[in-house]
Amino acid sequence: MEILLFGITREIVGHSALRVPPGEEALHTVGDLKNWLASRYPELKKLSSLAVAVDSEYALDDQPLSPQNEIALIPPVSGG
Repeated sequence: MEILLFGITREIVGHSALRVPPGEEALHTVGDLKNWLASRYPELKKLSSLAVAVDSEYALDDQPLSPQNEIALIPPVSGG
């Protein structure tokens, strides 16, 4: 599963993309993925919001995931 990172999420992780290693069977939903990411990158928990897109569609925490999905983390957007 590939995770694309944008804005502050890219800065926190230090890369524009990352891969979930094979064998992470506990990642069945978007919520599981968010918890997995927060455990590895605690700074993500400090964001006021974090939207997740699965295959280019916004997803809720109960959205099922498969290894073939492309995930994007969409950080809070500031406007002016």
